[in-house]
Amino acid sequence: MADTDVIRHNNLLAALPKDEYARLAAHLERVRLPPGEILYESGRPLQYVYFPTTAIVSLFYIMESGAVAEIAAIGNEGMVGIALITGGDTMPNRAMALCAGTAYRLKSRLLINEINRIGGRRTGTLQHLLLRYTQVLITQISLNAACNRHTPPLCIAPLNTNAPGPSGPVQETYRITH
Repeated sequence: MADTDVIRHNNLLAALPKDEYARLAAHLERVRLPPGEILYESGRPLQYVYFPTTAIVSLFYIMESGAVAEIAAIGNEGMVGIALITGGDTMPNRAMALCAGTAYRLKSRLLINEINRIGGRRTGTLQHLLLRYTQVLITQISLNAACNRHTPPLCIAPLNTNAPGPSGPVQETYRITH
């Protein structure tokens, strides 16, 4: 069971109405993520989704040659395992803790049950927030691909990662660094 302080530490959870948050909170498990911990591998079923609070999780695409490319970084603005929202149960990439910290994890089936409990697709605040966050993640991956194509290595990071409190449910501003 999660402490109520989780509301202040993950922007998606913080944006939920009390009733939707309360249904999830009883099932959220606080976990420590050391650097290098693999949360899931490409093509394997997603057992959990993760809501980082202080950890930063990187998504890596592994090519046939074995080369690895970082495609996104997820901090307290988001959720790891977004494929569940679009109907998938696997991801085409690896998720690995980049920076040590904590996250709350939730069994994948419980997230799907909560979304379906309120009538299925595109209803309820949780569904709406996760769809908006999916768009943000797609934008981050696209920017990363475009920048790396022209001047590698660049890193695109959400500006609000590990912000001291929610600045809104989804932050869509990015910083490009060399």
